[in-house]
Amino acid sequence: MARTAVPGRLGARLRWQAAALVERREESATARTLVFEVDGWAGHLAGQHVDVRLTAEDGYSTQRSYSLASAPGGDRVELTVQRVPDGEVSPYLIDDLAVGDLVEIRGPVGGWFVWRPEQPEPVLLVAGGSGVVPLMSMIRVRGMLGSRVPFRLLYSVRDPGDRLYGPELDRGAPGLDTSYVYTRAVPPGGKRPAGRLTEQDLVRWGWPADFEPTCYVCGPTGFVEAAAGALVSLGHDPDRIRTERFGPSGG
Repeated sequence: MARTAVPGRLGARLRWQAAALVERREESATARTLVFEVDGWAGHLAGQHVDVRLTAEDGYSTQRSYSLASAPGGDRVELTVQRVPDGEVSPYLIDDLAVGDLVEIRGPVGGWFVWRPEQPEPVLLVAGGSGVVPLMSMIRVRGMLGSRVPFRLLYSVRDPGDRLYGPELDRGAPGLDTSYVYTRAVPPGGKRPAGRLTEQDLVRWGWPADFEPTCYVCGPTGFVEAAAGALVSLGHDPDRIRTERFGPSGG
């Protein structure tokens, strides 16, 4: 998921590191997961992101921020990149970057929109489109550690072909419930008509407010604002609603 870089105190330890592409996987017609090996990677928390910098032979340089999709561990990090129409960076990463090629990575960045395994409360993940990427990192950490914290994922996409991580999510995991909202086209047998996420969807597939879950909402700005507002209307404590939004950043 591409993100807009947020200025702030990054800390002296954050520096640019060489990252070599070692694997690429197709997630949808417009998205790829890129696996990089970063020597001496310091590790990350589920929900954090990194800055990626590309530099051309003539010295021109540009950078974008991408959420981490992988669980922490070792020297490898995974980024899922969604193609931005007329973008500058995402088409290059998706179409041209080859195994063995190098980019520069700086991070991890972010400390608010993270899930830590020691948190005991239920978790509600609400994703719009590629906003599922940092939430997938949380799901993978939970699975890796064998955590019993109950997770629910409510994932809104245009149609079934836009889903990311479909086979992995379809396999499921103990204590993880995944539900889909399709806004444009519903798969055969789907009972919910196509349409945007509603309060009723959050009631049906989310946690009741009196369970006091921590809610993570990620996606385009309009989606995040609507979903967070609906959660507050349903009685969820605003202090337990953590949001991450993205918008146009040049792709």
